[in-house]
Amino acid sequence: MSELITAELVDLDLSAETKDAAARALAERMVAAGRVTDLAGFLADVAAREAQMPTGLDGGIGIPHCRSTHVTEPTLAFGRSAAGIDFGAPDGPADLIFLIAAPAGGDADHLSILSTLARQLMDETFTDALRSATASEPTAALLRGDEAPGEPTPERTEAEPAETTGESAPTGRPTTGRPTTGQPTPAPFRIVAVTSCPTGIAHTYMAAESLEKAGKAAGVEVVVETQGSAGFQRLDPQVVAAADGVIFAHDVEVRDKERFAGKPTVDVGVKAGIGRAAELIAEVRRKAAQGEVSAPARAAAPMDKDAEPGDGFATRLRKWLMTGVSYMVPFVAAGGLLIALAFALGGYTINKAPSVADHFVWTESTSWAALLFQIGGVAFGFLVPVLAGFIAYGMADRPGLVPGFVGGAIALTVNAGFLGGLIAGLLAGAVVTAIQRVRIPAPLRGIMPVVVIPLLSSVVVGLLMFLVIGKPIAALQKGLTDWLSGLTGANAVILGALLGLMMAFDLGGPLNKVAYAFAVGGLATPNEGSLKVMAAVMAAGMVPPLAMALATTVRGRLFTKAERENGKAAWVLGASFITEGAIPFAAADPLRVIPSAMAGGAVTGALSMAFGCTLRAPHGGIFVVPLIGQPFLYLLAVAVGTGVSTALVVLLKGLRKRPHTRPEDSPTPDGTGVPVAA
Repeated sequence: MSELITAELVDLDLSAETKDAAARALAERMVAAGRVTDLAGFLADVAAREAQMPTGLDGGIGIPHCRSTHVTEPTLAFGRSAAGIDFGAPDGPADLIFLIAAPAGGDADHLSILSTLARQLMDETFTDALRSATASEPTAALLRGDEAPGEPTPERTEAEPAETTGESAPTGRPTTGRPTTGQPTPAPFRIVAVTSCPTGIAHTYMAAESLEKAGKAAGVEVVVETQGSAGFQRLDPQVVAAADGVIFAHDVEVRDKERFAGKPTVDVGVKAGIGRAAELIAEVRRKAAQGEVSAPARAAAPMDKDAEPGDGFATRLRKWLMTGVSYMVPFVAAGGLLIALAFALGGYTINKAPSVADHFVWTESTSWAALLFQIGGVAFGFLVPVLAGFIAYGMADRPGLVPGFVGGAIALTVNAGFLGGLIAGLLAGAVVTAIQRVRIPAPLRGIMPVVVIPLLSSVVVGLLMFLVIGKPIAALQKGLTDWLSGLTGANAVILGALLGLMMAFDLGGPLNKVAYAFAVGGLATPNEGSLKVMAAVMAAGMVPPLAMALATTVRGRLFTKAERENGKAAWVLGASFITEGAIPFAAADPLRVIPSAMAGGAVTGALSMAFGCTLRAPHGGIFVVPLIGQPFLYLLAVAVGTGVSTALVVLLKGLRKRPHTRPEDSPTPDGTGVPVAA
């Protein structure tokens, strides 16, 4: 196993002026060391992680990091900037930059070393030693832990807990939830905390260290569970039971959160755990003194984990809806493809076949077709309830599942369909959230999430869906279905173009998923119009990666070597209706790639609708062409849209100003690796 960092991965005179340029400069050292296999792909992963949340920390520290399939082994590169680089920290630019690269299946030993490094960054002695370092090799040794800044301290990682001696661990973490043996003073205030971040490498452990230090300074016993990349070890249930308060400092869902129900709780983002640890501890103590007890599941809404304090209702609503869609898609893929295969094998009258439970002949293809159709029908029948259930789950966590599923099933019963499922999910989440805000006597808190909340919320949601809003939604759903069925001429073409624009705009993001969910919803009640919509959506979604693949083939000199390699994979991804295959190109050059992709997607969607192409399968790309109505015209629509996107991206890239002499993949003067636009 190679060393985490070597002298070649240290740059004590980092000259980059932007965070992107700094990441590229350090990543190039990783490539030279054989730790990163694809520079462009790795930088795209770093940028994606940076987009989730700035990685700048108070104290002049920047820690860009990610997990990537382009990383061969856990690696750390360090750069020191004299001028400082803005990584989004509240107190200004960072002069100490750590680029942390972890492979997709990170090695536990190395990840534990990274966690120890993250904790050390909270130590001023350690950071001062880095600022005064004069040579790369001693700096690398310091970062590896081979040398200590000042007095040597016992080296320990998360995988090697300190011995239970009644004293604090070297990082400040108490070894048990009990006061130190022999202390005459009363038991201190006890806090249990959970820290986690999207990558689980740096912020997770830095927040833990900060909370532990603040607790020690305040005379409070803090025990932290770090839910990081190296896995996590659950706190002792007795420690949790004895705790006087709870702090959640996290940007992803806290696992097994119900363990902490019924205690004074502060729930914040992971960066607050790093920068405001003392305030959080004071807030927990205040809540405990006032008898404030958080509702068991109120703060557990999974899609609110990465919400910023200023996020509005529209942002949260999008996240809730995306939760439902993400859980619905596997049912769509399984059920829809089975139904499509059944039609291919047994013809379009297979939906009239008797139940295979009553009649099945092993040697007849129609019986097998009927079996596939009926299995697919059962799977597809879960589509609306799953959508509603997990929208409610996104709003209110597990207590939202029961009323969400019940509301979704009622939506099917009253023929409210896909729209009914959306409304039922939002309604269930809102009802559960309202119930959770009611102050409940302590003896009843234990049965609230298991009995009371599911019972009351199901009654309320069921009553509203059956008697109040179900029928109006059903009428609206019928009107939408009839409108789709009657789409002809210009109206159909305009709708196809709009859906094509949505599919290509964010390449698998929220807008793409909205268009896809709209098309899939129509398959629940298939008709001529809804089948045309499904065909247009899939055709448009295939265009962006196919266009990038074709562009890298016909004008390869306009692309980097890494992009040309990605182009080979994009052929398969585009043919399989995986729009995300174009993301590496869009991340490197969004102003040229995204408009080109949108133009081609709009053309393809419009042509598919104009040609009257239909599709019963919700996924599959060219592999379900035999199931497409007007298959040759469908392929023509895809080919024309791909050609349009290819021509535009080649034209736009050809217009940019290119230096007369530049190595193929070397960074440009702005440090981004993307030539400056004309």
